[in-house]
Amino acid sequence: MSSVEPPLPYGDPSARRWATLELPDAWPDRLSLGRPGALARILNGVLLERTRPVELPESMPGLDALPRYLLQEFHQLPNGNYSKQFTRGYALWFDRVMLGLLRRARRQMAERLIGAQTVLDFGSGAGQMAGALLEVGIPEVWALEPSPYLLQIAARNHPKLLCAQGVIEKTHFADGQFDAATASFVFHEIPPRYADQALGELRRILKPNAALVLVEPSTRQWTMGLGSLLLRHRLKGLYFGLLARRLFEPFAGTWHARPVRDWLAEHGFDVREDDDTLPIRRIFAVRRP
Repeated sequence: MSSVEPPLPYGDPSARRWATLELPDAWPDRLSLGRPGALARILNGVLLERTRPVELPESMPGLDALPRYLLQEFHQLPNGNYSKQFTRGYALWFDRVMLGLLRRARRQMAERLIGAQTVLDFGSGAGQMAGALLEVGIPEVWALEPSPYLLQIAARNHPKLLCAQGVIEKTHFADGQFDAATASFVFHEIPPRYADQALGELRRILKPNAALVLVEPSTRQWTMGLGSLLLRHRLKGLYFGLLARRLFEPFAGTWHARPVRDWLAEHGFDVREDDDTLPIRRIFAVRRP
């Protein structure tokens, strides 16, 4: 009999049980690097930039609710965001790869929301943005994340965090439940039609005049050539330009080409600030009444 508990319903504060939930091993968790072929299987995707479909354990919570676009290996991460070993490593190294600049941006945007009572951080990953919201004193912070492995890291790192498994395109939160919503490096990894659905859902669950805070990769590292990045931004520009070209992000090109101000306006959000400074773009929008 499986010891894996089902995910708890939205709105239940005991959702913090994610911290102690026993999750099943995915294939990377069962590999022994001393065995022939194990290391090759990992490096096959990492070094050769081959994208493979993920393999999910049958007893994994939320298995049947994942949209198809999430069932592939983003960032050349073995089995994507669905393993214990590699999600821990990704959570540890992500901010280091970003040279600490994303951590600073999250803190700055969290400070903009001081005074809010309940905030949703969607696509929360390992909970770094949600943690920044808790650190500035917001009393009720929710993390919404499709990967139970990442959600567990978030719950363990931030015991006061309320956690729910799912995607922002279709939630079970109440109308007007949140004073604000945040997302860090999420929309450039969502296909366009799902991104449209996400904004519709955000408009539903946010209160009138609620803030929507987005932190995304700068368009510069995607649209500028490496030579131009080096000339204008020196080694930092070259580093982030190479990073953007190396990582597998199939929907990034569509995101960077999107007129974000007009797109948000079509869905009922007014952009108050849009600061695109390599390597991070900060967008502050407000839901219309």
